[in-house]
Amino acid sequence: MGEIVEQVSVGQSTVSAHLKVLADTGFVLVEPRGTARLYRVNEECVSCFPSAADVVMGRGVRSFAETVDEEAR
Repeated sequence: MGEIVEQVSVGQSTVSAHLKVLADTGFVLVEPRGTARLYRVNEECVSCFPSAADVVMGRGVRSFAETVDEEAR
């Protein structure tokens, strides 16, 4: 978490609170390592978001189910 705090203009407690919410909803994954916790983005969540280019170009946004079906093939 320290690396995140160094990159943003908010304090450690604010970053911690936001990471907790993101972890509770599954957008980030948490791996305890001794007294530390490693955070990483849940790639399954990110892969179903539309890209900015898709939105600007008016391309349809695929559902999560469509994305999973395509990746399974």
